[in-house]
Amino acid sequence: MSSIDIHILIKLGVSAIFGLIIGLERELKRKPVGLKTSLVISVVSCLLTIVSIESAYMFPNSDNVKITMDPLRLAAQIVSGIGFLGAGVILRRGNDSISGLTTAAMIWGAAGIGIAVGAGFFIEAFVGVALLIISVEFVPFLMKIIGPKQLREKEVMLHLFIRDQNQIDKAISFLLEKNYIVRRLKIKDLDNGDHLVQILVAVDYREKTTDVYSSVSNLEGVQKVEIESIG
Repeated sequence: MSSIDIHILIKLGVSAIFGLIIGLERELKRKPVGLKTSLVISVVSCLLTIVSIESAYMFPNSDNVKITMDPLRLAAQIVSGIGFLGAGVILRRGNDSISGLTTAAMIWGAAGIGIAVGAGFFIEAFVGVALLIISVEFVPFLMKIIGPKQLREKEVMLHLFIRDQNQIDKAISFLLEKNYIVRRLKIKDLDNGDHLVQILVAVDYREKTTDVYSSVSNLEGVQKVEIESIG
């Protein structure tokens, strides 16, 4: 094997390692795009970048034909093409919240890391992977400790089934007394005479969802409680 072939294999191996690191982080969080997908994206992006660069200098010029090629023309299409894959993991839940944006960004990041390795920027790719992991793992944790109050909250969706209409105001007042921040309120009349009160509240991230459920379910007039932790 020539030195060029070994260099290409090293690039593919390094991109596979970096893709493994990114995919492992997603896999540990049980996200839709995990280990295998990130590996494929990183390796194939690296391979296409290598092909794009090598093919630009493969065809010699002659007196009759002048061939000019952009070494990164094929790699440029990866950046836009990977968006279709990222769009597939962005979901809209029934409570109007959006999920999957971080995973979609990590897909784009895995492709970018593969392109960087394929172009020979090993140190830059290593730093990029390190910053990606720090950004999605350690920075949010740090912000919950020293960040502003808004970053130290999590959202909880409450579905309260209340028979007496007068108890609705009392339930909302109770939540405000608990220092919960009411973000959204929706009231719906049911066929059986009950009132479905949907309340999106922000609570301290340290408070357990089960504790919120226990305090709300003991309210007078609340027939049934459904609760969902959003973030």
